[in-house]
Amino acid sequence: MNLTKNFTLAEMTKSETALRHGLENNPGEQELAAMKLLAEKVLQPVRDHYGKGVKVNSAYRHPDVNSKVGGSRNSDHTRGQAADIEIPGIANADLAAWIRDNLEFRQLILEFYTPGIPDSGWVHVSYVAEDNKKEVLTATRKDGKTVYLQGLVA
Repeated sequence: MNLTKNFTLAEMTKSETALRHGLENNPGEQELAAMKLLAEKVLQPVRDHYGKGVKVNSAYRHPDVNSKVGGSRNSDHTRGQAADIEIPGIANADLAAWIRDNLEFRQLILEFYTPGIPDSGWVHVSYVAEDNKKEVLTATRKDGKTVYLQGLVA
């Protein structure tokens, strides 16, 4: 099933964690509608701008799958509203900056990016039509814990 011209339901629900643990990762109607909106408003515009395939590392996560990956109980992934993405050949910091400057979103996080290593980390982006507050963060590790910094720190 296509969500947009270039994004399918299969790639938005694919989960190695679900497969490894024998868990279902199938969205309900609300989650499916949210994924379609995320694909239309964020992922497809990113794909169209760069003219390259967007690798979806993680999008929808059933709450059981989200728990197994150590995700937040309030994760937008469990509602089909978020995706972790990369584009081969594009620095993740540049991808995050383009999204920040050109699209509506709820939350944008440059996760575990290492300056000088363009393909390090990934970009988390969420879209919630009634709550696109455009929060921009950078996730990094400090003393073995995840720390969130305001803005894009690259």
